[in-house]
Formats: sequence, C-alpha cells, structure tokens
Amino acid sequence: MSYSFEYIDIILLAMIAGFIFLRLRGILGKKTGYEKDTNSEFLNKVPETKLQVKLNSENFDENAKQEFLKGAKTAYEMIITNFANGKLKEIKTLLDKKTYQQFDEAIRERISKNILSETTFIGIDSAEIKEHQQNKNMLEVTVEFVSEIISCIKDKDNKIISGDPKKIKKVHDTWKFSKDSRSNNPNWFLIDTQA
Repeated sequence: MSYSFEYIDIILLAMIAGFIFLRLRGILGKKTGYEKDTNSEFLNKVPETKLQVKLNSENFDENAKQEFLKGAKTAYEMIITNFANGKLKEIKTLLDKKTYQQFDEAIRERISKNILSETTFIGIDSAEIKEHQQNKNMLEVTVEFVSEIISCIKDKDNKIISGDPKKIKKVHDTWKFSKDSRSNNPNWFLIDTQA
C-alpha cells in the first residue's frame, strides 16, 4: 500500500515538471532555425573606423587646437594640484623625463626642509595657444594659462612662510607640451614650464 503513494508522488511531480516546461516554452519560445544571427548583424552595423591622421604642425587646425586646449586645461589642473600635494605618480604619464625629474627634485627638497605646500585650485580664466611648431618628429605647442589659485607654504610648525591661505591670486604660466607626430599615443607631455 505504501508503494502506491510513492508512484502517485512521482507521477504528480512529473506532471508539475511538464506543466512548468510547457509554460516556459510558451513564454520563452522555441528555436525554429529561422532566427537571424544577432552576432553577425551587430558586426555589420559597426562603422568602419577611419585611419587616424597623424597630427603635425600642418594639420594642427582650429578643431585640433580646441581639442588640444580641452586636454591641456585638464592636464594643467591635474599637474598643479598633484605637484602641490607631492603626488607625482598621479601625473607621471603627463610629464617628459626631464620635467618629471625637476618636479621630483622640488618635492624632495620640500620634504627635506619640512615644508608643506597647500594649494587650492579655483579655476582657469584663460588658456591660449601662443605658438606651435614642428621640431623634427615632435609637435610642440606653447600655451599661456591664466588661473586663480590659493596657495601658501608652511614650515614644520604650521607657520606660514609665504602666500596667504585666504587670498585668491592670479597666476600666469607659460607651458610647453610635446607630442610625437608619428605616434598613435594620444597623450601630450609637459616639457617646459615658465611662471
């Protein structure tokens, strides 16, 4: 008698499984062989990429200058704030070797003298390309930045040596950026700074 209940349980479970299978098939559908291959359709719709034009002084037109200035402004702010905070690793990809070494020496000197630099970047008033030239394979662009910054230098006892932590000052910087015109790397490198 107990065996008959086990068979009924198995039949009941099989009926429930069949019902669930039919419901899922009705909701999800079944493959008939006439479906489109979505992968090949997606690949056909991807536009062909144009070969990237190598940037040089001859094709450094107004559009290229505007794109360059957008990146230069971002780089300027990143370099100013990270240099002030002594975080040179954050901006290593934006500096050429010589500039990186100069910045590294300046930070080491601050550390050795127990000097703390506090800088708050307010914003850039203007950024203007002063000149661009081709120097062998390198395209070099000189930019004049006018920015607003709050900065001061403190000693180890937190005493202000120079600057004012409450006063915004206008800063005029002339920076030169360089890019290898043969390279596909979109990055420009800071190669010179003048205050």
